[in-house]
Amino acid sequence: MLLPRSMALHRVTRSRLLAAQSTTISKTQLNLRSFNTFNGPNSIHSSKIYRATNKATTKSGEVVELQYSWLRDSAIGRGFKKSVFFLGAAGLSVAVLLGAFFIYDSTTYCEHDPTRILTVPELALNPRLGGDENLPILEEKLDDYDSPEKEMLKFKPRLVILGSGWGAVSLLKSLRPGDYNVTLISPTNYFLFTPLLPSAASSTLTIKSLTESIRRILLKVRGSFLEANAEKIEFSNRLVKVSTKDCDGQTKQFYVPYDKLVVAVGSTSNTHGVKGLNYSHQLKTVADARAIRRRITEVLEKACLPTTTDEQRKKLLSFVICGGGPTGVEFAAEVYDFLNEDLLNNNYPEILRQEISVHIIQSRSNILNTYDEAISNYATKRFQKDSIDVLTNSRVQEILPNEVIFKQTDPKTGETEYKRLPFGLCLWSTGVAQNPLARQIVEDLGEPFQGNKRAIETDSHLRVIGAPLGDVYAIGDCSTVRTDLTENTIDLIRHFVTKKYLTTYNESVSAADHPEAINLKKRFLTDSEIKNLKLSHREIQQLAQDISSYLPQTAEPFKYIDELLPKYDLEGKGELEYSQLAELLREINSKITSLPATAQRANQQGKYLGKKLSKIAKQADNLRLHEILDGDIDSSIYKPFQYKHLGSLAYIGNSAVFDLGHGNSFFGGLIAMYLWRSVYFSQCVSFRTQALLFMDWLKRGMFGRDSIGA
Repeated sequence: MLLPRSMALHRVTRSRLLAAQSTTISKTQLNLRSFNTFNGPNSIHSSKIYRATNKATTKSGEVVELQYSWLRDSAIGRGFKKSVFFLGAAGLSVAVLLGAFFIYDSTTYCEHDPTRILTVPELALNPRLGGDENLPILEEKLDDYDSPEKEMLKFKPRLVILGSGWGAVSLLKSLRPGDYNVTLISPTNYFLFTPLLPSAASSTLTIKSLTESIRRILLKVRGSFLEANAEKIEFSNRLVKVSTKDCDGQTKQFYVPYDKLVVAVGSTSNTHGVKGLNYSHQLKTVADARAIRRRITEVLEKACLPTTTDEQRKKLLSFVICGGGPTGVEFAAEVYDFLNEDLLNNNYPEILRQEISVHIIQSRSNILNTYDEAISNYATKRFQKDSIDVLTNSRVQEILPNEVIFKQTDPKTGETEYKRLPFGLCLWSTGVAQNPLARQIVEDLGEPFQGNKRAIETDSHLRVIGAPLGDVYAIGDCSTVRTDLTENTIDLIRHFVTKKYLTTYNESVSAADHPEAINLKKRFLTDSEIKNLKLSHREIQQLAQDISSYLPQTAEPFKYIDELLPKYDLEGKGELEYSQLAELLREINSKITSLPATAQRANQQGKYLGKKLSKIAKQADNLRLHEILDGDIDSSIYKPFQYKHLGSLAYIGNSAVFDLGHGNSFFGGLIAMYLWRSVYFSQCVSFRTQALLFMDWLKRGMFGRDSIGA
């Protein structure tokens, strides 16, 4: 029975016709993909559809049977088919990847040929004695003939690097392979990513995610490694005195010769003369992080014992951080996150979370005092919100086995009050002090070369002042760049005047016209002549540019030289006498900030020195050709070091702060935290540590932090 057009369109929707992807015409068995794409004399007439059947008539009157397929024509069927296809492709991909992995893994297992004949230098087995203390000298190493490339390095300059921190590693990564015979000496055979140590101490990250084998890093330059301590440098003999423990635990000493030496030994914690630091923890090494992690687990387990009173439990669960710098603040945030977020997940009683307290003792008026004020205020408010106790204007007096004694000053009245704060764990993080080797170098060189008692002084090319020029460099926390304009005013003016006037005058006149030019060229301006000079404002501006060219740290304060000139030229003569100029330079000198003791600074200095040493090696043949074997080679080949502050950042508990300098700052919640992570992720020294770091963060998100002691 045929239905009218209006009833057919209501009872059988057009969507069913469009969904049909194939039809069979009786007799001819013609396949139709859809009603929209079927063209020709047998097109289906939409007004001729049989009710309750899968048949329809075409315009020519032929009956068409619509073949329906659930897998092809229904939405659920099509989704099922795509899912099966996707799962099959994914399974096949996983199978291929697993097969490829096992094939690769099988290639990593190899057998060593024990019959291979090795060549070992005689002097490596039986070194000769020498030096001031008649100790063995490491002139040849056990691996000098391990490969043809290593054998060629015997004829290259010997570059000895002391330390395995940021400065040393960035130098190695910037050094061109084959330029130097490199030997690195350090008491640890790994590089440690120190900015993330607080995360490792609180179980957010694992230690292996922050360390990279120093021997792997040395592979690039085919260098050698010695696990030992450098004790002293004999500058006259070009020898480094080294000590280590032998198989019997006895201390053995020997010398390592060098042609160029880089001191990058870092720093130690500043004690500030406080007694009882042996009862506190520090956070500078892998051992420190593991000890803190063990202590956190220990106090948590003791707090759960039935023999622990409520008062004892509160003392055990008190965490005190002495120092409100980046390390102290980040550790406080990491510990609070662990205790707040993962304590119950590790099946600890809920009362522990209620009785936990975190305290920061800061000697300044705010935490993160080297950051922008807005950042310090934000961090303080954030900690107050998290119930972290921030004690500012407080100075630690003594640390006892289970409590800290500190003095707190009221900023309004100036009154001081002594207080006691019990703890289960105390962290000491209050700045840096001189490494023993750096202190020894300063004492050996002495005045007037080394006057700074906190770091090794270098020039703008990072050469140690007082050591043979171009032989010894110092980078990182153990060093500082000298920029004392006040004590060197006469030398600075003499350099400028000689360079600008005497040299130019002698080059522009002839000896025939001006016979005195020959004598003038050989003249040396005396101190009294310098003190009688007067320089115009224009000449002083040129003097500032000249000083900035070889002391880049002075460039920033010299930008305001035009504003300072009227202050000292009171009579408006347009020139300054020596005494006025000396006062001007003294004010400029007071505005020069010392380089920060950060990983960023050490990293930049290492990169700079690596590139410069490679360029010096590249120009070595030309220098020998022109018989230039000594003198100020660094200045003639490479520009002086200039530190560029790229900003400071800190983690403050599921949020982060960024100090970009010049009053620019950024801080916030999770977005800032992920940005903080991405910055450190990009700074990893290898793909291996990046992969491990990513997996640690992923593991923390999926399973939380664990409370297993390291």
